[in-house]
Amino acid sequence: MCTVSYIFSNQTIIITSNRDEKIARPKALIPKSYMGERKKMFFPKDSKAGGTWYILDDKGNIIVLLNGAIEKHISEENYRKSRGLILLEIFDSCDCLDKWLTINLTDIEPFTLIAYINKQLYQLRWNGITKDTQKLDHEGKYIWSSSTLYSPNIRKKRESLFNIFIKSKDIINAKDIVHFHEYTNQEDKENGLIINRNNTLITQSITQTIINQNKMVFSHKDLITAQTYENTFLML
Repeated sequence: MCTVSYIFSNQTIIITSNRDEKIARPKALIPKSYMGERKKMFFPKDSKAGGTWYILDDKGNIIVLLNGAIEKHISEENYRKSRGLILLEIFDSCDCLDKWLTINLTDIEPFTLIAYINKQLYQLRWNGITKDTQKLDHEGKYIWSSSTLYSPNIRKKRESLFNIFIKSKDIINAKDIVHFHEYTNQEDKENGLIINRNNTLITQSITQTIINQNKMVFSHKDLITAQTYENTFLML
């Protein structure tokens, strides 16, 4: 859950996520619909903890998780609940933003949520002590990299590469963004967009949703099996 981009281009919203994970962690389940207590949700499930890092519904709401907040933290041995389960709890609510503001995050490891909710964009951060809520320009272009895996200098370098990519295109489409997420700085296995750190920590998948008018197109590319799962939703 370590690299996320948000792009508004040509009246289309595209949210893309690279998941970096330890190879020893059990493989995630393929994306499918699940019925929560209050709504139907669609996401790839973490088979170990049962949560997720990328979730959406048929109303065009999407939240993506990154590990860590602004600065890299020192992990404790045990936490009360996984961050992926916290994401599910927030998303499976009548008002995601209100749930974010009221949910108890004591003894939860730091994280960042990129939330596109009710056609507005938010950056939600928990640093282990306090919450930070920022409303962003939903017609903007952004990239985030996990503070737990990438140093401030590397994050700035990735932002520079992202800005170069943005400026090179008059109109940015979904294929352009997937290509950026998969092939940018590919010779750098430590800090490129696709990483392989000593066959221990690797980029396992690229997940993307395109929102245009009343339609969402979802894709999930498993980089381990080279399989791609796709689904199209009409927004209600």
